[in-house]
Amino acid sequence: MFLKNPDAFATSAPAPGEFLAAYKQAAARAESVLCIDVSVKISSTYNVALMAKEYAAKEIPGVKIEVMDSLTAAASEGMIALAAARAADKGADLEQVIKVAQDVRDRVKIYVLLDTMKHVYRSGRVPKIAAQAGTALNIRPLFSVGVKVHPVGIVRSRERGIELMFEKMRARTGTNPINAAVMHAYALDAAIELKDRVAKEFNCRDLWLTEFSPVMGYACGTGTLGVAFYNEA
Repeated sequence: MFLKNPDAFATSAPAPGEFLAAYKQAAARAESVLCIDVSVKISSTYNVALMAKEYAAKEIPGVKIEVMDSLTAAASEGMIALAAARAADKGADLEQVIKVAQDVRDRVKIYVLLDTMKHVYRSGRVPKIAAQAGTALNIRPLFSVGVKVHPVGIVRSRERGIELMFEKMRARTGTNPINAAVMHAYALDAAIELKDRVAKEFNCRDLWLTEFSPVMGYACGTGTLGVAFYNEA
């Protein structure tokens, strides 16, 4: 059956019509719209959003729409969007909201620790044979997501992976206050432990727990953990 065969699964960006519908929905409440998308180096979503913006210029001409490449993904993208939304809620205009979003985009960082390499070939960035070899060797990669996905290190245990993640976080944050989010793919108990440790070891102004999106779960596999964060200005 298709649903029982992970190799038969596929992912795709939303269609332009879906973005256009979202723009229209937002336009019913605002005179301007900022659409923040996953890194263009990871997904075609940004380009589809730009295409929908052209359609919107004809269908809702009185609304100003800007599309921003977040240069990242997952909760770090969410942090950019949340900061922008908070600025808008306080009365900032579109130009000011974009500036806030760009500022957080420049500071946000994300580290993701895979529990297995078994499924990572689905992303198209790792050959299937390499993923199979990594699984056989019990390798767990740690990577960051900036403009692209970057490998940070390879470990043999989740515990060592978390230690490496924290080393990288400390190097970037020091004792500065941070905003952070812990993510997981069907690993709630481990994520709660990770969140508690982040709260204990870092000066967190804001800290929340969330699941990875289905696309991240598809590419990374069950058991994946991650932390997104940025220093307070």
